[in-house]
Amino acid sequence: MVMKTNAGYGDKGNMVKQAVGLFATHMNRNSTVMSRLIGKMPAGTAGAESTIRNQTSAHMPIVRSQDLGKGTGDEVTFHLLNPVNSYPIMGSRYAEGRGVGMNLSEGRLRVNQARFPVDMGNVMTQIRSPADFRRLGRPVAQALMDRYIDQSLLVHMAGARGYHNNIEWALPTDVHPDFAEMLVNPVMAPSKNRHFIADGAGIQPFNVAAGEVDLTTTDQLKMGVIDGLRTYMEQIALPPPPVIFEGDAAATDSPLRVLLVSPAQYSGFATDPNFRQLQANSMARAQQAKMHPLFLGDAGLWNGILIVKMPKPIRFYAGDTIKYCASATSDTESSCVVPASFGTTFAVDRAILLGGQAVGEALAASDKSAIPFFWSEKELDHGDKVELLIGAIRGVSKIRFEVDTGDTGKQITDYGVTVLDTAVPIIGARM
Repeated sequence: MVMKTNAGYGDKGNMVKQAVGLFATHMNRNSTVMSRLIGKMPAGTAGAESTIRNQTSAHMPIVRSQDLGKGTGDEVTFHLLNPVNSYPIMGSRYAEGRGVGMNLSEGRLRVNQARFPVDMGNVMTQIRSPADFRRLGRPVAQALMDRYIDQSLLVHMAGARGYHNNIEWALPTDVHPDFAEMLVNPVMAPSKNRHFIADGAGIQPFNVAAGEVDLTTTDQLKMGVIDGLRTYMEQIALPPPPVIFEGDAAATDSPLRVLLVSPAQYSGFATDPNFRQLQANSMARAQQAKMHPLFLGDAGLWNGILIVKMPKPIRFYAGDTIKYCASATSDTESSCVVPASFGTTFAVDRAILLGGQAVGEALAASDKSAIPFFWSEKELDHGDKVELLIGAIRGVSKIRFEVDTGDTGKQITDYGVTVLDTAVPIIGARM
């Protein structure tokens, strides 16, 4: 007798079976960059229901906290022990009572429920159509949820949604009345000490001239811009911590950060005669990092920065608003616009340099499935129509602290993420 995996309609076990399946599919997917920026849960968490109060590696850009307990509220708190500095007390000098002080900075994020219902038609739909809509419904719902999750991570990292907009986006632009609710936590513009723009063959801190971002159409992503970004990161106090991939034998001696670039930025950069060598560098480093998939394919490695194409551009067209922080000691946001001279042939795209602990993602347990994802299928109109729904309870927020940098004092700091705005040629008007 051949046994088949089957969950018939009305089976009371469907909720847990389908929810665990969807959760596993999402956690293990390899189709996007975002899933590769999250470390593994600690060892011994093979089952979905056993991953209680666990957190993924703090050495990766996305830190996922998964608390499946009940009654813990809808908010997660992250803490940073601020760097400590002191000079030694020498010889027999009195040391008691002269201990250096320690202090914590705090960041919070909320979780909320997100759901995607899918109409699977009615009895006549099934009769008339050659497709099995019930079979197609689940992959469609899964794809919608994965897209929403990946894009919400990208938007929080970037500190902006941008205005590139087509059917592939599961998140609207920020002019949509429900934008803030869909992102759950506030989308925070980059902190002043983590926001840069291309400047010819180098970079400079984000700058505004006469109400416009200080960029020209020639300020594009080039090899020198990458060098400038690396040089700056090496010279500032407390740069974003490097990314440590599991099993990377060279992590200590040759630290890495990950630069997500838009397809347009990547295309321009890939024309450099040296780009093939960058791809070879990436493949060589992959050998030392247990062939981590982020190093493979279109990735390039240059000067300690792994360059990877992001799934969607964070793009601003001529006349669009870019928000920024004018002060290093405040997260109050100001606005400028993209120069009108960019017309319909150029735009501003945002590259995202990721270190460890760039964003926090919290997952909470659904009371329907005891895990973060849940699934439902419901008959309507006396059984004539069927609707499927996938849901998840989660939230994302950029990890930001007030950091004491020493001589420059306390600064509002995006802990593990830095952004770089550059000009890019585009193929046509706004889309």
